[in-house]
Amino acid sequence: MSSPASGGGCPVPHEPGVVPLSGPRFHTDPHSLYREMRRDHGPVAAVELLGGIPAWLVLGYREMHQVTSSPELFPRDVSLWNQWPNIPADWPLLPMVGTPIPSIYFTAGAEHRRHLAMVEPALESVDPFELRRVCEALADRLIDSFCGRGEADLVADFAEPLPVLVLAWLLGLPDAEGPSLARVMKLLADGGADAQAAHLQFMQHMQHLLAVKKATPGDDLVSRMLAFPMPFTDEEYVNDLMAVTAAGHLPTAGWLINSVCLMLTDDRFAAALGGGRRSVDQAMNEVLWEDAPTSILAGRWAARDTRLADKTIRAGDMLLLGLGAANTDPHVRQAVGDAATHTGNNAHFAFSHGEYRCPFPAQQIAEIVARTGIEVLLDRLPDIDLAVPAQNLVRRPSPFLRGMTSLPVVFTPVRALGGFQ
Repeated sequence: MSSPASGGGCPVPHEPGVVPLSGPRFHTDPHSLYREMRRDHGPVAAVELLGGIPAWLVLGYREMHQVTSSPELFPRDVSLWNQWPNIPADWPLLPMVGTPIPSIYFTAGAEHRRHLAMVEPALESVDPFELRRVCEALADRLIDSFCGRGEADLVADFAEPLPVLVLAWLLGLPDAEGPSLARVMKLLADGGADAQAAHLQFMQHMQHLLAVKKATPGDDLVSRMLAFPMPFTDEEYVNDLMAVTAAGHLPTAGWLINSVCLMLTDDRFAAALGGGRRSVDQAMNEVLWEDAPTSILAGRWAARDTRLADKTIRAGDMLLLGLGAANTDPHVRQAVGDAATHTGNNAHFAFSHGEYRCPFPAQQIAEIVARTGIEVLLDRLPDIDLAVPAQNLVRRPSPFLRGMTSLPVVFTPVRALGGFQ
């Protein structure tokens, strides 16, 4: 790819022992791997992305706070990247890392704030009570489709389709488009050979949606974005819709499924299977600390040469935010204690931090979707249990997202409620 790098500079001068950001340990045993990386490299480690592309992985809690609290020094401005001359146009990770486009996610400074001023009020306008009502109805509809079988894969049958159906309602999309939308976002996020094609299909979904809403506005998120008084181009609307939709799908599904998995595998949460709401809250909060759905987030780019921990960061270097690693940094754990995960402590980085963090209304929407889904599931299927040994569960094949490929469960068959089909 020939995009210019306004940051200039040379490739990251990685020391011997650079860590490839790939391999099964990133999704089978990431915390042990992070401990080894801290031991060998400190709180900031040199890593290598697919194709030999260098980057820095921020592992330390303090260092994460420093990077995310310094938007001028470490902006989310991919145009600064000094690796652009080395990035092929078909690089599979490009949809995750991004390109210099006008979007809430890929702009910095005043331009980022311009997009946020349009997107955030649209998200804030979502009625949380109406959202919960819709989530309950959609969760019941999904459970009706498998509750008579006595078995299910909670990822494919419940956790992944639920956020898509909710997003379809928020955006004003027909339900029928949900499965296709879910498929392309999953392919995009996994960063495989199909990622680029999926990204194009995702864009086409949003272009069609925008055209429909411009012609016939309704009571939905897209129409409220279009009603914002400041002018935006069609390209900007589409990019922002893609950012909102992608951020709302797999991370929410991962939060839901990781919480259910914790409750099914940890005896501390056994009471929740009988309907204990407090246990649901505790499990969801613990997941944000220990098993956050987004493990690594791309990225930040150094605006100038600087130092971070004991590493020299050059202008244009990419820093990957190791959210999962920072949350389990032993330095912060010694300070707050393990009880942090059970007392409502929200000082985690699961939603990032600082100017470029996930907007609060989006966090609230994700929480309502995940919590409602879990509560309805446990109400409907109170004796749910794993269908395979816990050690046989398989994580998503991605160092970026910490979800499950499947969660097979068994339960006593029950009758469908009906009325939601």
